[in-house]
Amino acid sequence: MLLAKIVSSQLTVCATLIVIGCATISDAMSVEGRSKLAGSMVLLPRLAKHIMRRSTEELLGMPFRLFIALSYLHDHDGVRQQQLADALCMDAGNIVLLLNELEDLGYISRIRDPADRRRHKVAITNAGREAAERAKHNQEQIEDDILQALDADEREMLWRLLTRAVRRVDDHQPTT
Repeated sequence: MLLAKIVSSQLTVCATLIVIGCATISDAMSVEGRSKLAGSMVLLPRLAKHIMRRSTEELLGMPFRLFIALSYLHDHDGVRQQQLADALCMDAGNIVLLLNELEDLGYISRIRDPADRRRHKVAITNAGREAAERAKHNQEQIEDDILQALDADEREMLWRLLTRAVRRVDDHQPTT
């Protein structure tokens, strides 16, 4: 599953979503003889917008921004609140509002960091995991539709490339 890592204070594109999964980047940039001017950083937000438009609350069972946060927490349970804010490219005030909403739904809990009582860690609850899994199933339908031009091997390659790019970005976030 490609996890869209797109959230900021105004729901603008934050990070990676999709690179055309052709044999080479050169092939991807010259699809059907089109200009190579639109590089990956142009194509990524374009595809991200299609995903965001199709990822309705009715389909996912929650707003897309909540799904993105739960997806991250699913893979990083117990992360510090500030690390989550950095990963989602959100400021401290907006991350608090997002976490309040998730907490009100029973999807997360915040606990004081025993190593530093001024900080909170965010844990996904069983209800949050279940909600994320339900949304993931429906998100995969959107992904299948958007990536229908790619075969299974290309999708797997795309997922590996995106995962590597996201890890690199996550690993080099400024620490606060």
